[in-house]
Amino acid sequence: MQLKPLAKGRFQPMWQQEHDAIERVMRECITDTKTVAGQHKLMQQGQQVDALILVPHGRISMGYTARNGRSFQLGTMNCDSQLFGEMEFFTNYLCQLDIIAEEPLEIAIINGDKLQHALLKTPKFALFFASAIAIDYQDTVDIFTRRMLYPIAYNIAYDLYHQHLQDQPVEGFTKCYLEAERFATTDRVYRRAVKSLEDLGLIKRDKEGLMICDLAGLKAFIE
Repeated sequence: MQLKPLAKGRFQPMWQQEHDAIERVMRECITDTKTVAGQHKLMQQGQQVDALILVPHGRISMGYTARNGRSFQLGTMNCDSQLFGEMEFFTNYLCQLDIIAEEPLEIAIINGDKLQHALLKTPKFALFFASAIAIDYQDTVDIFTRRMLYPIAYNIAYDLYHQHLQDQPVEGFTKCYLEAERFATTDRVYRRAVKSLEDLGLIKRDKEGLMICDLAGLKAFIE
């Protein structure tokens, strides 16, 4: 979730007005700040989460590895006051994803006990958490269900189109094998799906990655 005024949801107007107070309460729960190197795991799949992590700025990636060795990459994110571990804080479940710093980051550690006290003391603060978590949950479920139910080529086209609109909650990778894992497939299948979109004249591949050739055609393809 993001420690920012929520831009959508039932309580959006309230969060625009109350953001300074919400942020002040959250920052009172910070017990440490530190710098981590690139590729450092901020959180690790399977770990017990006792503290939350606030990333003011910088790029992270999120991924899951199954016991059979297959990996799924949710994508990358340019953080803007992003908070990690909030789901596990409420459920007391083990961490579900690896959260990895894609570059050196300055992070803040939020004490779980202090946060629990603040939530109990300030119900409006707890409502903010509920609103932010609900938005993130539905955005994430939307990604998972679309990746599971639609063909790879459709998902690549959808992703490129919404990257163009700049309304994606997460972004992709520059390496093909990681892009393949983002679409829950192999590198060979991913390349074949990209080739099918190239053959339709919708996209092209250059040194910077995949580029849209026919925006209207790409939109029609996913609709």
